[in-house]
Amino acid sequence: MGSIGEPKPDYDVLIIGAGLSGIYSLYRMRELGLKARVLEAASGEGGTWWWNRYPGCRFDSESYTYHFTFSQEVLDEWDWSEHFSPQSETLRYANYITDKFDLRKDMQFDTKVKTAHWQDDLHTWLLTDASGKSYSSTFLITAMGILNDPTLPNIPGVESFKGQAFHTSRWPHEWSMDGKRVGIIGTGATAIQIIPELAKRPIESLTVFQRTANWAAPLRNGKIDAEEMTDLRKRYPEIIQACADSAGGFCYSMDTRKTMEVPEKERLAFWEDLYSQRGFAKWMGAFADHLTNREANKAFSDFNANKIRQRLNDPAIAEKLIPQGHGFGTRRVPLETNYFEVYNRPNVRLVDYATDSPIERITETGVVLASGEKIELDCLVYATGFDAVTGALLRGIDMRGIGGTTLSEAWSEGVKTYLGLFVKGFPNMTMIMGPHQAFGNIPRSIEFAVDSVARFIKFCLDNGITYADAKEEGVQQWTDHVLKNSEGQLSNEVDSWLTGVNKNVAGKTVRFPVRYTGPGPLYRKTVNDVGDNGWKLLDLQK
Repeated sequence: MGSIGEPKPDYDVLIIGAGLSGIYSLYRMRELGLKARVLEAASGEGGTWWWNRYPGCRFDSESYTYHFTFSQEVLDEWDWSEHFSPQSETLRYANYITDKFDLRKDMQFDTKVKTAHWQDDLHTWLLTDASGKSYSSTFLITAMGILNDPTLPNIPGVESFKGQAFHTSRWPHEWSMDGKRVGIIGTGATAIQIIPELAKRPIESLTVFQRTANWAAPLRNGKIDAEEMTDLRKRYPEIIQACADSAGGFCYSMDTRKTMEVPEKERLAFWEDLYSQRGFAKWMGAFADHLTNREANKAFSDFNANKIRQRLNDPAIAEKLIPQGHGFGTRRVPLETNYFEVYNRPNVRLVDYATDSPIERITETGVVLASGEKIELDCLVYATGFDAVTGALLRGIDMRGIGGTTLSEAWSEGVKTYLGLFVKGFPNMTMIMGPHQAFGNIPRSIEFAVDSVARFIKFCLDNGITYADAKEEGVQQWTDHVLKNSEGQLSNEVDSWLTGVNKNVAGKTVRFPVRYTGPGPLYRKTVNDVGDNGWKLLDLQK
């Protein structure tokens, strides 16, 4: 690691981010007896659940699957109050984990990491925060989440609006839109949650600006009473196993039958049953080929399109809300509560870019459409998403590896990783929820990724290894594996954050798999096999 007399790093491990990834990473590093420190830009732990406080914010995985499983005590003690927990309760869960294991003393808040540079001579990482303070460590874990770096729309004048304006991920703690003319740009997952909540308030009007229609399906949330929570706790072993067996880490698995092989009457009855269920059953529990077979996807999309039509009073508005450019499930399917019914309200207007007119520019007092129409607004909400997966790594921090190579330079020809955990040229750095990992039910993904990183670091400690970098052979093998497992997926033919496209971010217009699209069990087996064989496709030095 260097010659005798060289300065010892401040920490064994530095962790960037105090969301669920950072919380569990710190727990596992503590378990290894390492001196670790979490650096977090926010004023508290929780990550996305600290930042996102907009009305209606909640997760759409069942509460009793969206949690950690490493501690039986936590499983025994924590009660969920709803089938799909709201933001406030999920944040309390993060606080509870932090308190229970006394993790906060090793967390440092209000600390925005600006640079993370590998020190070639010392074989350490050197991080600098916005105030200029530096921190050094042997290992670096990035735990910044996949939806962390918010983006504003690529519209002229976006900074000129003089009314109340903010991105949904930076919602103010105190706010009121009562009696005001409200506009919201975007109809993605966040907007689909927030729009019904805003519409319920005594606002004068709500104008929704839609660039691309999205599929959505009913959440069907409900309260969990003490008796049901007791029953759920008894069923935790089977619920956890169902998540482990499924492709996406949810408590659903695809029906093994192929769509068009099932008689139409039976097929429709099956879809009706799915539609009546809670959660992602209608996406993750459908026929086996609806995400790979065009005819099957078209039939299932037609079924869901008719469900949308049934919920709208105006057929013309219904057609605007039915996606035309992608089939059901080929993008992430948001789950909603009374989203489509919102457009039946007289004070809600949908402005669809394709059939009405796109926004030409934003002014001090509202927006101007390409048609020339001026829409005056008092409040403007940007529900325009994030520079997903890679944004926090590429835009949020100046990351440099061997020889000062930036991460942007390393990925100039597309994202390349080894196992989704390592980046060649960035020794001793591991990523939690980095590109080319298996995403789905996020805590399930986080828990495996952190356990894998902990296993790797323990291997280094046990074998006196102080330097570990991905080999080109491993990177190529893994990249080929990621691409092979994406073949045949209809989602690869659609622009979305899952295919690395974000039209609000320069340079993100070419589709490329940024996640591992194979089944979760295959991902875990592959990574575990590498660990069992001594991490051979890493350059390991003592």
